[in-house]
Amino acid sequence: MPAFYGITQYRLDPKNRLFLPAAFRAALKKEKGGHFMLTTGLNGCLYLFLPSQWEALLANNMQAFRGANPEQERAFKRFFFGNAQEAQVDSAGRILLSAIQRQYAALERETVIVGVGNKAEIWSDKRWHKYNDEAIKPNEARFSKIYDI
Repeated sequence: MPAFYGITQYRLDPKNRLFLPAAFRAALKKEKGGHFMLTTGLNGCLYLFLPSQWEALLANNMQAFRGANPEQERAFKRFFFGNAQEAQVDSAGRILLSAIQRQYAALERETVIVGVGNKAEIWSDKRWHKYNDEAIKPNEARFSKIYDI
């Protein structure tokens, strides 16, 4: 299964289209897919999935979405699937972001796309830097004790 990695910065164009990294578009082409799946993610970003990765989430009767609390599970599914949509890639390698998605992720012009393995995340530049400063940098030493990759 393909994996997304790396951090790239792009700008939304005046029509709210976002250019995707060539490697991401190549992965979609390799799958012979016509679109990514785009939905709201955690921590105020958007999640972008290849069709194969989306199907993997839905596999096994959506086992990945099972939780100990049925009410929270239902709420998360509504959050996740209710905001999901197909994201067609145009001939220039861009996807169109809806007003609801842009508002949720506080996307204005400067964006950051972060590959995180089974998906990519789309962040506002400001929100990404704040998250990085508050959640990643302070924990780098701790990560080295937890993960031995």
